[in-house]
Amino acid sequence: MRRALLAVPVLMSAAALAGCYSPTERAIGGGAIGGLGGAGIGAAVSGGSTTGTLAGAAIGAASGAAIGAATAPPPPPPPPPACAEWGWDDYGNRICVAYY
Repeated sequence: MRRALLAVPVLMSAAALAGCYSPTERAIGGGAIGGLGGAGIGAAVSGGSTTGTLAGAAIGAASGAAIGAATAPPPPPPPPPACAEWGWDDYGNRICVAYY
């Protein structure tokens, strides 16, 4: 039961990160999720000591931020250049012959 209760906030925050696009946004979100998860794991492993909780939070936040920034999708390609002059090819198809 306790594992299920810990999984719910992690899955909810992962769903919220689905809309993040830039590496900075992903690093911040990953650091927050990693810090919370690391604090929970550190507290569980160390028996609830403050040192273990803070160490787990620091390690989790650092690794979450690094992984979040590294997994950001590439930016979209730039739009195609605008056509300055239209012409016709040998087959009667309209083509762009000069770009801005």
